[in-house]
Amino acid sequence: MIRSIAVIASIGVLALSTMAADEKTAASAAPNAPKSAADSLAAKRAPIRNKANKIVTLETNYGKMVLELFHDVAPAHADSFVARTNDGFYNGLIFHRVIKGFMIQGGDPTGTGRGNAPYNLKAEFSDLPHVEGTLSMARSSDPNSASCQFFICLARAAHLDRQYSIFGNLLKGYDVLQAIGNVPTGNADRPLKDVIITKAYLSDAEGNPLAQVKPKRDE
Repeated sequence: MIRSIAVIASIGVLALSTMAADEKTAASAAPNAPKSAADSLAAKRAPIRNKANKIVTLETNYGKMVLELFHDVAPAHADSFVARTNDGFYNGLIFHRVIKGFMIQGGDPTGTGRGNAPYNLKAEFSDLPHVEGTLSMARSSDPNSASCQFFICLARAAHLDRQYSIFGNLLKGYDVLQAIGNVPTGNADRPLKDVIITKAYLSDAEGNPLAQVKPKRDE
């Protein structure tokens, strides 16, 4: 009798082991669980438009955004953004205007929405659409009044097409873009807590800074 119980117990253990193995196999064969919205945004990548275009990374207190600059579409705007990046103009500035579901705007040296660099850029309108991740230049009612302020779209904004100069697109950092786009705001759509561009620099498509080439000294 005791031996029979032991045999039954052994069979039970074997059955449980087999079931566990079968469940493990089934789990490994099953499709991956759906990603959360945040995971999907973090994994999102936009294709590079033109390998000859430069790439700039904006480090913020919410994370990094990596942007391709469309020199092949808006050369003056792209070159201006590169020049201001290289001279540290954007370091420490804020995104002073955030409108949920529309766009985030920064690049004003005064942080008020009224500041500019000491020059203006002629409009370089194109047929490119304003969609999530589009980098475009802010301006006043004068089409040729763009300077240093820029915005990044949070969603499709068809009413801006051919009215503002698109000069780039977000390659990666869509989770950061949308996190900034959801910050609480107050008067004039200003974030209640500063959203800071801690540093801007030329980079590769993964956001790694490019090595600075130092000029050779005359021998």
